[in-house]
This record gives sequence, C-alpha cells and structure tokens, in this order.
Amino acid sequence: MAKKPRKGEDPEVEGEGAPAEGGSKKKKLILIGAVAGVLLLGGGAGAYFFLFSGPSEEEIAEAAAQAEAEAARQIAFVDVPQMTVNLAPEPTDERPRFLRFTARLEVSDPAAVTTIQPLLPRVEDAFQTYVRELRASDLHGSAGVYRLREELLRRVNIAVHPAKVNAVLFGEVVVQ
Repeated sequence: MAKKPRKGEDPEVEGEGAPAEGGSKKKKLILIGAVAGVLLLGGGAGAYFFLFSGPSEEEIAEAAAQAEAEAARQIAFVDVPQMTVNLAPEPTDERPRFLRFTARLEVSDPAAVTTIQPLLPRVEDAFQTYVRELRASDLHGSAGVYRLREELLRRVNIAVHPAKVNAVLFGEVVVQ
C-alpha cells in the first residue's frame, strides 16, 4: 500500500533526505557568496593599504638622491697598471694565449687610497700569480669574467688587509 503524504510533504518526492538537500544547496550558495564577499573586501582593503599608505614618489626620489650623493662623496678609486699575462696552455693549443686587462679598485674611504698606493706591488703580484694559472676557457663569457673579478677581489683584500676594497672594476679585458 502506498503511504499517504504527511502535511507539508510533497507526494512526488520519495525518501526523507530529498527535502533537506534543496535547503542544503541554498545554504552552501549563501556561504560561498559570503566567503567570496569577505575575500573581495579584504583584498581590496589590502591593495588600498599597500598602494596608498607607503611613502610618496617624491620622498623615495629624495631619499635615493641623498644616498647616491652620500655614496659618491665617499667612494674613491685606485688605478692598477695595465697587465699582460700569459695564460696556462690548453691541451689543444699550439700557440701561447695572453690576457691583457686594466683594473681599478673601488674603496669606500678616500683615506684608504693612501694606504693602498704603496701596496700596489703586492696587488700586482697577487693578480699575476692567480691569472697565470687560468686558461682561456676559464675566461669564456660573462660568467668567466665575473669569477675572475670575484677572485681578484678576494686576493686584493688579503694583500691590503687593513684597508678594504669594495670592488674590482675592469676597464679592459682582452684574451688573445
């Protein structure tokens, strides 16, 4: 025998869980909409805070100009004489290869120039002994020149120890 529908039930829907599913879907949609709204509002507030709460462009430009001017006043350079060094031979090379380069040492204290000038023979010796062990393939590309710069910087700081050199800058690098 067929059951009679109770008051408030739809006679075409079978099972007890069916009416609850329709209400559950509505609740899920409302919950998803609420979460999306909260995320949008939070993201908008965060973007506004990020974009408009920092220093103005004028303040940033002024601070950068001051830092640049201050750094320019304190930087000094020491010229290292041009060096021509024969490189270690490659296994397949029949002729000798040479490296010619000019370099400058960057120091942050202008008083360090007077300390480094008398020590330039040590610097040249450190450069010569290192570069003579290199092969032409070691200097291939910008990565090779970068490694050369870093190694020379390490060696020059050892040679002029009380003073500190910030960078080795190349004026010319030629491998023949």
